[in-house]
Amino acid sequence: MEIRVSDMMAEEIQLSDAERVTVDQLIPIKKYNKGQVLLQAGEVAKACYFNIKGCVRSYQIKDGEERTTQFYVEGEPIASLLSYLNKTPATHYLECVEESTLAVLYYENEQELYSIHPKFESLCRTSIEQEFGKQQEILQNYLTKNPEERYLMLQETRPDLLHRVPQYHLATFLGVQPESLSRIRKRIALKSRS
Repeated sequence: MEIRVSDMMAEEIQLSDAERVTVDQLIPIKKYNKGQVLLQAGEVAKACYFNIKGCVRSYQIKDGEERTTQFYVEGEPIASLLSYLNKTPATHYLECVEESTLAVLYYENEQELYSIHPKFESLCRTSIEQEFGKQQEILQNYLTKNPEERYLMLQETRPDLLHRVPQYHLATFLGVQPESLSRIRKRIALKSRS
């Protein structure tokens, strides 16, 4: 069965037939290969995405090392928001960790969608507000918890990532080296056996 963005949106808001047609024309669904880069640092983001299937990570390069800042899985929006809205170069990369199926919203198409059907602007605003709240939580936890506590929280709130994402990406997301993550996992396993 073919996936359509209008069908996914219809779960959130009621759409007329005309709105469904417009949405499906302006928000195509594309497949991306594992390892494919959606955005490079220094480029201006021309699109936002919605993850239908797969996993995408955001990362920066600091002192020659990749540092993962976020993972996006099914049902989550993906955006380099400042770059997209302000037309400024992105400071990070977006890369598919798995083969991914994404709904793609180009800036020009977004503006056209808003002008034809203004109610989509409030839907997008709500999505951005929810994502902003999640990002605040991530930052707060990163600043106030040690790596082991961050790992335990990840284990509790996003256990799927522990099996889907390479350990070296998880390590940089938690702010540690892969060897340190191995030690954290061993310590936690020993505690759980006691």
